[in-house]
Amino acid sequence: MPQLCLYFQLHQPLRLNGYDVFDLSNSSRYFDLEPDQHNAEIFRKVAAKSYLPMLRLLLELIGRHSDFCLALSCSGVFLEQAQQYRPDVIELLKQLAATGRVEFLAETYYHSLSSLFSETEFKTQIRLHSQAVHEYFGQTPTIFRNTELVYANQIGWLIAKLGFQGMLTEAVPRYLGDRPKTRLFRSYTEPSIPLLLKHAELSDDVAFRFSNRGWPGYPLTADKYLDWVNIYPADQLVNLFMDFETFGEHQWADTGIFAFFAEFVDRCVAQSWNTFVTPGQVCTPFYQHGRARPELLELPVYDVPDPISWADVDRDLTAWIDNPLQQDSIRQLYGLQDAIVRTGDMRLITDWRRLQISDHFYYMCTKWAADGDVHAYFSPYPSPYEAYRRYSIVLTDLFDRAGVTPTSGQPLY
Repeated sequence: MPQLCLYFQLHQPLRLNGYDVFDLSNSSRYFDLEPDQHNAEIFRKVAAKSYLPMLRLLLELIGRHSDFCLALSCSGVFLEQAQQYRPDVIELLKQLAATGRVEFLAETYYHSLSSLFSETEFKTQIRLHSQAVHEYFGQTPTIFRNTELVYANQIGWLIAKLGFQGMLTEAVPRYLGDRPKTRLFRSYTEPSIPLLLKHAELSDDVAFRFSNRGWPGYPLTADKYLDWVNIYPADQLVNLFMDFETFGEHQWADTGIFAFFAEFVDRCVAQSWNTFVTPGQVCTPFYQHGRARPELLELPVYDVPDPISWADVDRDLTAWIDNPLQQDSIRQLYGLQDAIVRTGDMRLITDWRRLQISDHFYYMCTKWAADGDVHAYFSPYPSPYEAYRRYSIVLTDLFDRAGVTPTSGQPLY
């Protein structure tokens, strides 16, 4: 049986309220943040269905099995909402951190696409997020996970320069070729950095197909899933990366998802050759005293000249920057950076950063077929055009507060 690396992402966006043209210059309350408003209601609902039961289950499994471990990453906006609306979620996360068998990864604080549009902002958000992880959980992250697993050679180079010792991303066939995704790779950069590639098929069997009665693999049992994992030999690494909300929200409790996961872990641990590992355990042996060991350069190279992600069929950036609605919004938003930061107004800067949350652009996606269905499922708006309309009004007000005029015509990146 191969090594198993489990990683779950915890993120909840801040959705725009009903801000309208009549609010321009009269109000800067772009988000419903009060405990009795929309974002709080959604967070508490998901906490009851997913966060709380799954976190308790993870604590139970860690208490039951000394060999069980995993990795989590929590966006900064998730941590803020958890602290405000369900502090018991934070308490459970702290209990998991205290076990010493849950590794917290670094990411952008605002779950943003800043790695594509602003190196300065990207570095700032990583610093803010790493500080938050240390303050909440007492860990200093050494492994980086970018928003939606977005990755390209340039991003890998920057993350290596920032001192991280590993990074997670997607295994995309057009760059991976016929090489197995179950090996550890390194970036096509100098300095180089280890890369863990998501096993999309096995991850999505749980995250997307688990309750699909039309799927040939239905019903997915722990024994069946273990057989699929056991196809890989002991020197391989199977990276199962998925949204935390897979458990209880995307796959409801009545599908048996919690029982399935618990039984799978139990069965894995019962096999003496099983090894659960965290990303840090996989990557840190390639470093000594903070410096890369020569063995790092012996890893196969994953050359990704154009950005990839874990979203949609093509695993590219089209979930966020495919159409003129998205492109215009992002161009205007990042075009504001210098003016916004120069004000020194932390309320204005925070609003600007909250508008960087990648979900805003995801809701504007106009794809159809299977990809379009997924986007529509997650969107709180009746259409991509309504998402763009609301965002544009808020952005207009942000320009006014910054004292600048909207621009147009520059290339996106």
